[in-house]
Amino acid sequence: MRQLITRIDDELHERLRTRAAAEGRSVNSLVKELLDVALSAVDERARVAARVEAAGLRIVPRPERPPPSRDAAIAATRGAGRVASAALLADRTSR
Repeated sequence: MRQLITRIDDELHERLRTRAAAEGRSVNSLVKELLDVALSAVDERARVAARVEAAGLRIVPRPERPPPSRDAAIAATRGAGRVASAALLADRTSR
């Protein structure tokens, strides 16, 4: 079995110590389990991604057209603020 020495800040160590104590176990066993779970999740995602890629099922969305320019977006929504403001005012006064 290997030994790992790492530096962590005091706040993280206190959180680990508190959780380990609440679970009635050592900080070492808690850290070991947390690392194992985190790495297993990464490995599983990588395996699924590789299977999807190998099956040719990976979907990459492609925009049909480029997004509008900033000026075009502003022009397309000009006046919408007044309509939204009026609707909010009407909703608030009806209560």
